[in-house]
Amino acid sequence: MEDNSVTVTEINRYINNKMKLDDKLTDIYVRGEISNFKTWPTSGHSYFTLKDENSQIPAVMWSSYKEYLKFEPKDGMKVIVHGKIEVYETKGQYQLQARSIKEDGFGDLYIAFEQLKKKLKEEGLFEEDHKKKIPRYPEKIGVVTAANGAAVKDIIITIKRRYPICEILVFPTLVQGDLAKHNIVSQIKHAQEYDLDTLIVGRGGGSIEDLWPFNEEIVAREIYECEIPVISAVGHEIDFTISDFVADLRAATPTAAAERSVPDINEIKSKIQQYNDRINYTITNEISKNRDKLNEISRKRIFKEPESMYNVKKMDLDHICKRFNSASKNILSENKNKLTKLENSIVLKNPNVITKNKKDKFIRNLGKLEVLNPLLTLKRGYTITKMNDKIISSTKDVESGDELEIEFDDGSINAKVI
Repeated sequence: MEDNSVTVTEINRYINNKMKLDDKLTDIYVRGEISNFKTWPTSGHSYFTLKDENSQIPAVMWSSYKEYLKFEPKDGMKVIVHGKIEVYETKGQYQLQARSIKEDGFGDLYIAFEQLKKKLKEEGLFEEDHKKKIPRYPEKIGVVTAANGAAVKDIIITIKRRYPICEILVFPTLVQGDLAKHNIVSQIKHAQEYDLDTLIVGRGGGSIEDLWPFNEEIVAREIYECEIPVISAVGHEIDFTISDFVADLRAATPTAAAERSVPDINEIKSKIQQYNDRINYTITNEISKNRDKLNEISRKRIFKEPESMYNVKKMDLDHICKRFNSASKNILSENKNKLTKLENSIVLKNPNVITKNKKDKFIRNLGKLEVLNPLLTLKRGYTITKMNDKIISSTKDVESGDELEIEFDDGSINAKVI
């Protein structure tokens, strides 16, 4: 019997070759839900399962394809995978080898945009408290955009029309394509070497693919970290990029960015004229009011008859002086009396004075005693009549026959009343 058997490897290879000849299997789009998505860190290859309600198929995406993805696939995403069906000969399993992945119903750029937007927002790159204030009167403005595009022309024309005294420095860059993101970052860094007040970063309108460099993470982070206040001006009014969210100010168009970066010099001149008119009006009004006040004051008596006001004041002054002199004399007299009393009090309290006063008083009292001394009276020729050692001061004190003793200054005699 002829042996028609084949090995396991041979049959798997045969099936794989058959699949490679099937045009439908070599270029196929498969719709399903991602499950068990994993990326091996060493190789960078990603493995996952694509499933629907009734079935599933293993899938792989080599790192060489994965680097072109604009978003990070996650479990639960409904996607459309473009690739081919092949047999993994080692295990005898067929699998979907993915070349690209798009979210079912959404473009991959939109998915990447939303994912990066969410990531940077969670990191705080969109917070208002980080945004720098755009200078009101800039002296020098930088522009990072294409050198020959409509955007740079619109910006220059608008700034020169509105604020011609401002200097403009252009930092030309690619604004679309794979190299644009690196070129934009390089020119933003270069612009910070100059003493700029404001930096405009942007381009004219285009498709989402054309605008994509301004959705790149490295561009967003460079704008966020820029030391110069940045105005983002990408595309048209309906276009939004990640750069708009991280910039200090978002303008709908490059022309709008130019308008918001500088004031209108005609408006400034108009305001200056308004201020000048207001100042002139205020000064004129004040002069008029003060002139009226001066005229009113000049009609007062003090200006018409200044001597009469002087005489009245002079009389008042004379009256005050008289009152002052009188009061001064009274005060001086009172103080003089008080001083005299004080001096006398001090003198009287002096020990020598006290002794002298007592001595004088003693002498006066002694003089009084001498006046009363009967012996002195006798010396003046008077006598003292006594009876029984008692002084007789009246005739009524004696009777006839009483014996009396009469004393003289130099002696005494006895007498008898007849």
